[in-house]
Amino acid sequence: MIGIGAGGAFAVEVVLTFIFVFVVLGATSRIGSPGAAGLAIGVALTCVHLVGIPLTGTSVNPARSLGPAIIVGSSALKQIWLFIVAPLVGGALAAFLYRFLYPPEDGVVEADEHSAVLAEGETGRTSATP
Repeated sequence: MIGIGAGGAFAVEVVLTFIFVFVVLGATSRIGSPGAAGLAIGVALTCVHLVGIPLTGTSVNPARSLGPAIIVGSSALKQIWLFIVAPLVGGALAAFLYRFLYPPEDGVVEADEHSAVLAEGETGRTSATP
């Protein structure tokens, strides 16, 4: 791996996770093509790993980093914070920018407290069987 410090590794992980999550949000939303979503996500993940593996070993998924860190032990556990916090920051930034660039369409019901209260009060038949 290329020798970069903790700050550089944090920045790399944030940016790569941001890119990946932004692609996932776009591919699986109303603006994406359902038939191409899997391909777009797969290509994005491949590109993120091709760039990130030489730099940090790439995480973009905190769950994927935790298992190997526990097995390796001491040195990996000292760095695990980076591979948990950076993807969370990158994902949150991607979600925020996505909501800013692609706001919900008119007529699309957003989940909020009012709709949750209405949903609790409504009763009726469902398609599910008990």
